[in-house]
Formats: sequence, C-alpha cells, structure tokens
Amino acid sequence: MNYAACEMIEKPGTYWHLLPKANQVKKAIWESVDFHTGRRRLDQVFPPEIFDRRENDMFVRCKLNGSTWQAFGSDNYEGAIGSGPRGIVYSEWAQANPSARAYFRPMITETQGWELYLTTPRGKNHAHQTFQAAQQDPDSYAELLTVYDTGVLTADQLAAELREYVSTYGEAMGMMYYEQEYECSFDAAILGAVFATEFRLIDQEARIRDVPHDPQYPVHVAMDIGRSDRTTIWWFQVIAGDVRVIDHYWSNGKDPDHYASVILGYDVQINLIDKQIEVIRGAQNDWAHHMAYNYGSINLPHDGRTKTFATNKSAEEQFSAVFGAGRVRITPNLSVNDGIMATRQMLKRRCYFDTRCEFGINACRQYHYEWDDDKKMFRDRPEHDWTSDHADGLRYVGVLVAEDKLPMSADEPLKGPSDRSFNDLVEVVRKRRAEA
Repeated sequence: MNYAACEMIEKPGTYWHLLPKANQVKKAIWESVDFHTGRRRLDQVFPPEIFDRRENDMFVRCKLNGSTWQAFGSDNYEGAIGSGPRGIVYSEWAQANPSARAYFRPMITETQGWELYLTTPRGKNHAHQTFQAAQQDPDSYAELLTVYDTGVLTADQLAAELREYVSTYGEAMGMMYYEQEYECSFDAAILGAVFATEFRLIDQEARIRDVPHDPQYPVHVAMDIGRSDRTTIWWFQVIAGDVRVIDHYWSNGKDPDHYASVILGYDVQINLIDKQIEVIRGAQNDWAHHMAYNYGSINLPHDGRTKTFATNKSAEEQFSAVFGAGRVRITPNLSVNDGIMATRQMLKRRCYFDTRCEFGINACRQYHYEWDDDKKMFRDRPEHDWTSDHADGLRYVGVLVAEDKLPMSADEPLKGPSDRSFNDLVEVVRKRRAEA
C-alpha cells in the first residue's frame, strides 16, 4: 500500500488493491489497524493532507494530481470500471481467482504498468506457477521469505505457534498448516481440499498427460450452466472402463449459441422464434478441433429445464434445437455430497486428464470444504468460490459415469435421466459388471 501511494504521487494513474473476495476488503484493508502504532493503516498510508477518501466504495484520490486507488475483490474482477490501471496489487494471490490476471493483463500492458503478487502458498496452484514464471523472467522479481528469513518471531514464539496449530487441528493437519503459513511451503496440502487424496494418486500415477481424442468412440459433454456465475464444460470419453477427460472450457455472460459453437467447433446462431439454426462452418477459433468429435450426449444440470425470461425457453430446449432432443439430457439431480462421492470413485479408478484441462484441474484441486472456526472443524459443504463451477462440472462427469447410462457409440440411444441416489447408482454399476 505504501508503494502504491508513492507511485500515485510520482506517476499519475489508476491503482488497484485486490483481495480474493469483496467481503474481505473492508475488514482486512479499509478498517485494518497497525498494532505497532494503534492507527488505521489507511491513515498512515494515505494522510488526509494529500489524499481524499470515499468510505462507501473504499476509494482514494490524490489531491496533487488526481491519481486514484481503490480496493475490491478479485471475485468481481469484471465489475472493475474506469481507466486502465497503472498498478495492481494482488493480496493473497493463491486464493484469488486467476482469471482476474488474464482479464487485467491487456490493461496493464497498455499503460506499461506493474503487477505485484503477495501470497501465502496454497499448494502448487496458479500462485506457484506465477512464482516460477517470475523466477525465470529477467523482467520480473520473485522472492520467497520464510519466518526464518524475516526473523519476525523468536524460536520460542514459533514453538508456541506450532503447539497451537497441533492442538487445534491435530498433529498431521497442524503441521501442514504451520509449514504453509510460516515456512511458505508449496508442498503442504491444501487444507480441506475435497479431492486431495484422489489428485495425489493421479499425480503419483502420472494420469495428467496428453490424452488424444479417440474417433472410434463418442465424446460426451457435461455442463454446469451459470446464470450469475460462470458456465463450465468438460469433454470426456469412456473407453473400456477408462474415463478420458479430454478438454475443458469456461466463460460467463454468453448466450447458448456461444456454448453450442464451442462444443461443435464452429459458429452457430440459434433463432428459436423462427425455429432456424444457422451454422457457419470452418470458422477459425480456439475450439476448431471439436469439429472432429462425434458426440454421444450433451448433459445439462438439473436447472437446464428452467426457462429464461429473455427467450421463454429452457437451456434444454435451446441445446436440443442444435444437437437434437435425443442427444441432450439432464444429469441426475444428486445431492452435492452424493455427487462428490461419485466423483471420488471415478478419480480413484482409471481416470485420465489431458493437459488442455489444466485450468479446470487446478480449480478442482483447490475446491475445499468451509472451515467452521467456532467448532474448529470443516463443515460438510464445500465453500462457494471461483473453484465451485469447475468442480461442479467435474462432479456431473462423476455422476454420469456412475450412472452407467452413457451410449458407447454415437448411434446408440440415451437411456434416459435418473434421480436415484449415489448408492443406487453404485448398485446398478455393480450388477452390470457382475453380469458382464
């Protein structure tokens, strides 16, 4: 914050300070008190003689040259408005939505500005990649400082901290927490990660690799459709008991014809009023390789039947207009926990991911349960953050595989949706394997 304040005076422009979530900003930044001085950090960094402040939107303006500074959450990065920033501070970058960086990067390039990433590690996620890239970039600076490097705490204080972590979280988890927070370890497990054990096994067996599409078998699609959140799409094949996840895509604020275009690999325009579909083949885009896919099923979430106000049509109806009603279905509406169990079963067995899915994989690695600080335990529901939509999409893949109703050839008809529980699905699969 001090660095940003100095930059505001020397180089007029727009400056931003981002935390992972908007609801963290007021407490952690705007109202934070420096325990060394007993004063608000904001008063120390932005003295009223030089800076004006707006409390309602946490906005600061420099009286000398009009430079501005604002704090907000990276979970609402698309809501950032105004001129392109000259400087951005990402605080707790490991917990932030990595899409914010890609969104703001063109703005920073245009203003020839800078980005500063501050974080405690949370496993080998996007923050680890940012750190490694900075180490290799001669135009960047990277530094990792443990508590032993900074000397902030004495040996006795550190021993007390470790004892506190162990007494609160248990020996194994307490040690991981200590290594993460004080030793800046990227190897410490992500606490409360839903699929931690499964992805550890996947890494050990090197099941994230080049997984080519096999044209002899149909490709299936599992979608999590976002209305206020993002839409995620996972492509997969089931071949001789193997689940091959071959691609992943996400976006938000797009119409159904955009997602249909991504799935098909060329541009599609849907006109449901005149019942016309215009297909523009051969379009050059990042998903043109999907043109080679022979689709067996397009699977939508349970709210795919909900009609939208704009078109009075459901997603199921709109996608059926493109792919045919026989190929579009609704994924069984299991509880989140049943879906997680189905996904764990899938990940433990022969499930392979193509490297194209890296962004989605990293999100699913960080998908974690909420922590109840009063009870000192994780709640039985995952936290809803930027990872949730990607993990929900993968969860639908797990449910579909457990249900065992996917066609094995593109010409084979779908066997219809089901609302059975996870245990019911497991029993179906067990019986079919016994009969085989």
